[in-house]
Amino acid sequence: MIIDKNKNFHVLTIGGSDSSGGAGIQGDLKTFSALSCYGMSVITALTAQNTQGVQEVQDIPSKFISSQITSIFDDIRVDAVKIGMLFNASVVKTVAKCLYEYKDLPIVLDPVMFAKSGDRLIEETAIEVIKKNLFPLATIVTPNIAEAAALVGRHIQSPKDIEIATLELCSLGPEAIVVKGGNLTTQRSDDCMVTKGNRLKWLKQKRIPTQNTHGTGCTFSSAIASFLAQSYSIEDAIRLAKKYLTGALKAGSDISIGTGKGPVMHFYKTWKKQIKKI
Repeated sequence: MIIDKNKNFHVLTIGGSDSSGGAGIQGDLKTFSALSCYGMSVITALTAQNTQGVQEVQDIPSKFISSQITSIFDDIRVDAVKIGMLFNASVVKTVAKCLYEYKDLPIVLDPVMFAKSGDRLIEETAIEVIKKNLFPLATIVTPNIAEAAALVGRHIQSPKDIEIATLELCSLGPEAIVVKGGNLTTQRSDDCMVTKGNRLKWLKQKRIPTQNTHGTGCTFSSAIASFLAQSYSIEDAIRLAKKYLTGALKAGSDISIGTGKGPVMHFYKTWKKQIKKI
């Protein structure tokens, strides 16, 4: 497709802050910039975390979250929204209420529940509220296996389980669901995509051998939002986002940041060009 290079694309991320910079709104903003979009943010929670894990979470009052969203929409055009960490049911309801009048806007929901370290990033009571209030508003929802299992209320242990869960979640309202299957095996990172009408497709990818996977879910979903903002179709946006994430994983595999699970390299395309100039 032909993209209008004279147009600015604006993407809003609504989610938690990652003090280590690899995931959350920091990872989202890096992704937006890497994919030629202007990024804006609404912070829903603060985390004290690093590559080792999450040490503390501080929630943000719902009223202030609402004020942040209103401030953006009152002044700046928004071409797509990415939703990440929503710590409790009150925050979920606030975000849903604020976005309801913009329901024709592309919305990518990444139902963040657990950090890569396994630390919980959501209160359990918020899970059903997300399904009820945000799934009908979302264009695309991108849970990983653990999040999909929490959403459907059962274990997911096989590719068939993933397919059944993806179909079930798509029936809740989104135009598409992508269940990220990277945690199912150690050899592959295949994702299951279902679009409306129960069209199921596997997005195949060999696993990149690296421990630097911090922020992969945030990066994937914010990349999808970036491509939707640029008017790509749902399937093309998902496919291009997976391609971008694969490149970021490869580029970040040799970089040492912290002593645990390091981040992906969001600016790998620019980084490669700069290295060639040296």
